[in-house]
Amino acid sequence: MPLRDDDPTVIGGYVLEDRLGSGGMGVVYRARSESGRLVAIKLVHAQYRDDEEFRSRFRQEVAAVRRVSGAFTTPVVDADPEAARPWMATLYVPGPTLADLVREAGPLGGARIRSLALGLVEALRNIHQAGVVHRDLKPANVLMAEDGPRVIDFGISRAGDNLPLTVTGRVIGTPPFMSPEQLRSPRDVTAASDVFSLGSLLVYAASGHSPFQAESPYLAGYQVMFEAPKLDPVPEPLRNIVERCLDKNPEVRPDLAELHRLFRELPVSPDPGPVVPAASGASLRPVPDTHVPTAGGRRAERQLVHIGLGAVLTVAALSGALLLYPPDTTTTPAASPGSTADARTVSVPEGWRPWRTPLRNDEGFPAEYVATGYKEPACLTDGTDLFCGGTGFVVTQVDAATGELGWRQGTLPQTSRPIGLRDGLVLVYEEPDATERHMVALDTETGKRRWARTISASETPQLFSGGLLTLTADHQRFVAYTTAGEELWRSPVPSAKSCVPKALDDAPYALCWEGRDFLDASPFTVVRLDPADGTLRELAPLPKKTLALGAVGGQPLFVAAENTEEVYQEGYERPYNAFVRVDPESGKVTRIPLKRSLRGAATLVDGVVYFVRTNGWVTAVSASSGEELWERTTETENLSAPVVSQARDEVYFVNRFGRMPALDGETGAELWRADALDDPGDIAAEAPPTVVLVEDAIVATAGDTAFSVRPDRPTARPSTSTTGD
Repeated sequence: MPLRDDDPTVIGGYVLEDRLGSGGMGVVYRARSESGRLVAIKLVHAQYRDDEEFRSRFRQEVAAVRRVSGAFTTPVVDADPEAARPWMATLYVPGPTLADLVREAGPLGGARIRSLALGLVEALRNIHQAGVVHRDLKPANVLMAEDGPRVIDFGISRAGDNLPLTVTGRVIGTPPFMSPEQLRSPRDVTAASDVFSLGSLLVYAASGHSPFQAESPYLAGYQVMFEAPKLDPVPEPLRNIVERCLDKNPEVRPDLAELHRLFRELPVSPDPGPVVPAASGASLRPVPDTHVPTAGGRRAERQLVHIGLGAVLTVAALSGALLLYPPDTTTTPAASPGSTADARTVSVPEGWRPWRTPLRNDEGFPAEYVATGYKEPACLTDGTDLFCGGTGFVVTQVDAATGELGWRQGTLPQTSRPIGLRDGLVLVYEEPDATERHMVALDTETGKRRWARTISASETPQLFSGGLLTLTADHQRFVAYTTAGEELWRSPVPSAKSCVPKALDDAPYALCWEGRDFLDASPFTVVRLDPADGTLRELAPLPKKTLALGAVGGQPLFVAAENTEEVYQEGYERPYNAFVRVDPESGKVTRIPLKRSLRGAATLVDGVVYFVRTNGWVTAVSASSGEELWERTTETENLSAPVVSQARDEVYFVNRFGRMPALDGETGAELWRADALDDPGDIAAEAPPTVVLVEDAIVATAGDTAFSVRPDRPTARPSTSTTGD
């Protein structure tokens, strides 16, 4: 198709000749170099130019394609992921996609299906030998050139040594051609996933449709995971081969070497097959996206009711993942007036407006990690007042209604982080250097220092009902202070043991183990300290890697690891298989097994434990019974710990770039999703995000930026600072 008026004429020195298509991520052009070489150029849509998450994905795609070379893939000729609008040029391959070919001329058979199968196996062999899993092998990503197929579009591929950017609100796959394990846990797929997709693709080539054909991607994903493939139109012996490729268990699928042998043995009887249309396609040619409404998980669940109750319960847990296809990069609108969500009262600070405030010190530097301690700027609230702090930013009072900064306290450089609000004081710790830490109480009205105490430089102080629990600087004694800074009591750490203080059920506890090295600790002991005088009482031993979550029904609650091995692998998430409750009086231990192992950061809120994986999946589990309540994908990576609105029964998260999903507290259905900030600051990729509630107003930090939105109007967000800073 011809170029449009708003299309560029030159990209990276390549003169554009034709527009080949447009997809959710970019536009593809045919272009020519000065020497006359034809290339296909993918140019990223303008709206993604400032989206660092997308740039990271695009860099990964370029790197993946460059690693792969072979007769059945398209090599990268040139690329600039750092350009104002990132672009990549690959060798131009004339020919339609397999999707276009089958749609226009019908299914393939005989020698043509054999040639296609062998070409795809060789392409996958090259891809896997480069350490890459394609993860989106489908008819639209196979070009049918005269001399054999070409596998294209590595936009969601996974290289073994790359950051697994798998879920960011973008496409992660196409359900009719995805493997069950990719739907279930996209960051854990192996080369066997591509074998499953190959089986689906060959069924499509031989029959004209996917083996998991359904009216919607939700149902197709359900079929992929739980139903047998539809293979009746596929002739033998091809049917037997693809059936093995489509086994739900990746361990029993044939490998590429066996497939190559099996496909060589396919019949080669003459078969005219469809004629390849005139060269009109190109490498990287995208298929126009089809929009599937994602205005809320509740709607998606209603669409699935006709499947039957048992199926609904399963698909409801998957529907969030299947919303990833097709891509939906728009923000879900807030509820319209008169809707159920809008009918609920929203309480926000008087004079509130959407605000955005950079957390920077007086010299303009962001609140970032420069020494030991916490990396992130963080905000603390008691539900009405708001205080933020971070390394290099000291501690600052923030107006929760407008985001305007009030008093600031601290000196530079230092780490300063608020840990609690009590009795008109904001309690923070300061780290003048890497070896010293002070506990400091600041007046919430004026920011003036009321008192300071030297404490352990390695453990976070814990607030309990009677005051503040910490360790002395030499780690040999527990110390409790009142909020006025008066010492309540001291208790020695048990002989030959190391301990960390914990506040559980608003009471003082400690976790203690033999020796000094926590990595070698096995097991550790739960110790209760008497709030009145600090007397220690050992309650129960717990296995290594058991994590404290809080308390339920007055009993400390822990989550037990399935294994205790040390794993030094980026992105590794330890599996957990049980909750452990400890009776504070008798020390009796009650183990509550989980139905299946769960991974992710575990957070206890109002009797529910939320397991939040870095790939965006959230699983809610009853803390008292271990029953799995729901599971959803937020389509957003690197989420904060959740915050729960009891008044609205909603769960909120934010990611490192300010993208904010909201889930229904009862079902996990997506209620809305707000876009990332246009510029969250230079440290966004490293700084863990945080989110709190001030009344019903959501306050989040992303990068070096704090911002606030209403839960009933999440799209109303300022694009620039509202404080004048």
